[in-house]
Amino acid sequence: MNASDTTIEETQIIDNKNVYYPPGGILIWMLIVLELLTFGIALIVMVIQSKSEPDLFHEMSGKLNTLFGSINTIVLLTSGFFMAMSLHKFKEKAFASSKKYLMFTMLIGSVFIVIKSMEYQHKFAEGMTLGSNTFMNYYWLLTGFHMIHVLVGLVILLLMYTSIHRNPERVDVLDYEASASFWHMCDLIWLLLFPVLYLLF
Repeated sequence: MNASDTTIEETQIIDNKNVYYPPGGILIWMLIVLELLTFGIALIVMVIQSKSEPDLFHEMSGKLNTLFGSINTIVLLTSGFFMAMSLHKFKEKAFASSKKYLMFTMLIGSVFIVIKSMEYQHKFAEGMTLGSNTFMNYYWLLTGFHMIHVLVGLVILLLMYTSIHRNPERVDVLDYEASASFWHMCDLIWLLLFPVLYLLF
């Protein structure tokens, strides 16, 4: 076997790994697909049900704070960018930079929690709670479930940060990719929720 044949075989192996072994491993991507399907189906059911109460859905959607929702969209996208940069620097073994970007990711992700909590507080004050009506049931269940995902994501990132701080050489890049993939999933879920809940009706 000559050198060119070896190169071709190595390239094929790399290509196969890219197809069958996505970043973070197949299990995290099975989870991501399942979560996106769950939220997607819930939103489709919500849109279908809105046809029976169009005035209610229009009124309640209009009472949501679009400014808060828009800011939080920018916040999550920004945190996703820093997460991608952190992973990129980690793969380059620039661990100090990776930690810095990961810290930015967590701080900005925490801003999402603060803003969403403020929005929840306003809804409670206005009496727009779970059980108020059909639209608010969807709002609280969907955004609340997403909030749990963000909190879990922050805990995962904190654990990764601690591991990198202690000994970055012992951190498996697959674990880091899985953590980053979970965080990006939180971004994707919000990009589904925001336009439907805040803008569609």
